[in-house]
Amino acid sequence: MENADPGLTKNEIHQQTGLSAWLNVNTRYWRYSSLLIALVIAIPILVVFAAWLQPAGDVWQHLADTVLVELLTNTFSLLIGVGLGVLFIGTGLAWLTAMCDFPGRKFLDWALMLPLAVPAYVLAFVMVGLFDFSGPLLTGLRARGFELHLLPEIRSTPGIILVMVLAFYPYVYMLARLAFISQGRNLLDSGRVLGLGPWAAFYKVALPMARPAIAAGVALALMETLADFGAVSVFNYDTFTTAIYKTWMGLFNITAAAQLASILLLFVITALYIERRLRQRARYEADSKSSNELRFVLTGVQKFSAIIFSFSVLIIAFVVPVIQLFVWAWEVIAQELDSRYFRFLFNTLFLGLLAAFLASFGALLLAYTYRLRPDRFTKITVRLATVGYALPGSVLAVGIMLVVVWLDNKFLEILQTTTGFEIQPILTGSILVLIVAYVTRFMAVAYGPIDSAFSRIRPSVIQAARSLGAGNWKILWRVSMPMLSGGLLSAMLLVFVEVMKEMPATLLLRPFGWDTLATRIFELTSEGEWERAALPALALIIAGLIPVVLLIKKSQER
Repeated sequence: MENADPGLTKNEIHQQTGLSAWLNVNTRYWRYSSLLIALVIAIPILVVFAAWLQPAGDVWQHLADTVLVELLTNTFSLLIGVGLGVLFIGTGLAWLTAMCDFPGRKFLDWALMLPLAVPAYVLAFVMVGLFDFSGPLLTGLRARGFELHLLPEIRSTPGIILVMVLAFYPYVYMLARLAFISQGRNLLDSGRVLGLGPWAAFYKVALPMARPAIAAGVALALMETLADFGAVSVFNYDTFTTAIYKTWMGLFNITAAAQLASILLLFVITALYIERRLRQRARYEADSKSSNELRFVLTGVQKFSAIIFSFSVLIIAFVVPVIQLFVWAWEVIAQELDSRYFRFLFNTLFLGLLAAFLASFGALLLAYTYRLRPDRFTKITVRLATVGYALPGSVLAVGIMLVVVWLDNKFLEILQTTTGFEIQPILTGSILVLIVAYVTRFMAVAYGPIDSAFSRIRPSVIQAARSLGAGNWKILWRVSMPMLSGGLLSAMLLVFVEVMKEMPATLLLRPFGWDTLATRIFELTSEGEWERAALPALALIIAGLIPVVLLIKKSQER
């Protein structure tokens, strides 16, 4: 557009270069808007790393003498255990549902995604409530004379690893399943012709081709593991997220909390880099024959093993927790369903709706700016603006709070100098700060569906509207918006559900009295009140089913 075609007439060249100049002028403010959004997200990250410029030696000496070695040991134990667990379970289930045929496969194909609707901290307190020494299951077994001293403790490293594997295996399952479906059966048959057995064909042909997708799924699961706060809190299992919370809220040292957050952020950046690189390598070529036509029919022991393995994972990860939550909720619904619960629900819905609207509006600006000027500058700003989802909520909360405290101090200093009055902080402890954290964290969630909806609009439609004299705002509002309604609705629903489940950022940044369903669950589970935590947990699971249903519908279109 900027360089005129030498084959055009003088009049056409004049029109084209004029349009190029018009675009440059009229997209300037859109580019500034996208840059502003990117800076709002990038500044807290830079501030977290800048915290090392301030000494916090006493706190670090205390941490080194008490918990630092334990934090590193626990973090690496979780990463190794969860990584291996989701790799085995997610890949195995993906292979069975994508390439094998056995009773119940069609049901399992979509049902195995349902555990995504259960937040890890909800699954954690259900498992502890059921399998703890004083829980109903072990108490009932002891009453019947069973010797249980050889059973491992649920509050242990294997216990928290099991919970996180069951919560996060769907990330590997979804990506590996797509990779196996894309391969088809012919490649495996070619391996069999060359003398490979069924298992050898899987290991030497199918698995290497699906390796980028599987590794990307494992990287996503590891990022979720690093970001988790609620599940490890239930297990009293100290990691960097709990240390950040205790350093800030217990030692009242936000600088040391920021330094801890920067270490955690390095882990997350490493996992994000690996995931991005592997996603770029994950390119699938569809086979000429659908894998639905030629599946491996399992018989005998293989059939029963596949059924037991698949349904066991689904039952433990989704069916049992949901049933137990209903049982607990029924026992306490009369005392819990009061005005306080409805206030928690109102706060959750209000924050979710407001954050969903603002995040979707920001994502709309980013996606439209990229359509107007898809150059390197816009690409970088969009990538910066959508990196927030990879940040743990605790890290983001620390970065935003440091920025807000600095702004408050500067603003109050100016006001007190000019007016002479003692003024209270304006931003610190306000809803605005919490909303900024939500929008920053979940901008990428909103951007995906909106960008996908934009890609389905033909450029000729936009060009026709521009040729009729429509400006950028009018094209967006009158032409694009009707075709973007589905993407916008999906974006708002996804952000709404993610905000409802967000725990660490809400705990650290919420104004006084602004408790949500997630913070209510944290308070009750901290006191071992599993039954009372069941009602808000069920509300979050029901809301969490919305994006899972969307994922299921999308996967069934392939």
